[in-house]
This record gives sequence, structure tokens and C-alpha cells, in this order.
Amino acid sequence: MSSTERTWPAPDADDELRLLTEFLTFLRLTAVAKVEGLALADASRAPIPTSPVVTPLGVLRHLTAVERYWLSIEAGGADLPALWGEDADASWRLRDDDTVESVVAEYRAEWARSAESLRGLRPGDRTRADLDGNGRTVRWVLTHLIQETGRHVGHLDLLRELADGEKGE
Repeated sequence: MSSTERTWPAPDADDELRLLTEFLTFLRLTAVAKVEGLALADASRAPIPTSPVVTPLGVLRHLTAVERYWLSIEAGGADLPALWGEDADASWRLRDDDTVESVVAEYRAEWARSAESLRGLRPGDRTRADLDGNGRTVRWVLTHLIQETGRHVGHLDLLRELADGEKGE
């Protein structure tokens, strides 16, 4: 697993935005740790026949797209292209030049973009873009992203175990 040290948020945290972003960071680092150290062949293998785009690297590419949309575009109002692509599976597909390192670097770069997009916002603020008119709060968006990232970290647990037998949080 990754050499990046993960730390749990403080149990007595009283800054809601910091608490939410620290839980998200814990999950992000867990996702990266599940992929780091895998050979490219294992990281790009789809071991589930009914899910041909679900690979360890594909999960990270999808999480990068999710972060871009929800934090930078929706919450932050950034004028950036969404990374969804033409069909539902596009954000999961690997490019020919993808490597473990390049996909991890793109995911990490999105974290920095997300942090900048959230700068100056409070949990109860409405998102800056409100793309679908639902009037979501920053709190809602961060909580949604935490649950989605957590769900996909669970997928990565299984994909890593299938790839090389490694288990762990």
C-alpha cells in the first residue's frame, strides 16, 4: 500500500467544513493506496466479466471526474470541462498512455483544484453553479462526494485483492 500517511480527522472537530474535507482526504488517500504498487497490467485489468470498465485505474479516473463535477464545477462554479464523456462508461475508460503514476497524478491534481474551488465557501452556502436548480449546499455536495468516494474505495478493496491478494484498509 501507499507510503502516504492517512490520518483520521480529530474526533472533537468543531469546524464542519474541515471535518468533511478531512474525511474526504482520508478516503482519497485510501483510494490511491489501493492502486499504488500495482503493475500496470493489474491496475488496468477488469476482473468482473459483467463490468468490463471497472478496473483499479478506471475507478480513480471516475473519481477524478466526480471530483471535477461536484466540487469544482457545481460547488465552486469553475468554468471547466466535465470529464464524463459521451456515455455512462466514459469516465471509467483508460487512455492508451495511462500509467498508474499518471492516473494518480491526475486525481491528486483534481484535489488541489477542488480545494481552490471551495475556498471561501461555508457548509451552508449554496453551490455557485446550481446546475440543475436544486439549490444544493456545499455540505450536501461534500457529503455526497464522501459517500461516493467511500463506495468506490470498497470496490478498490476487492479489485486490489483480486489483483494481487493484498488486503487491508
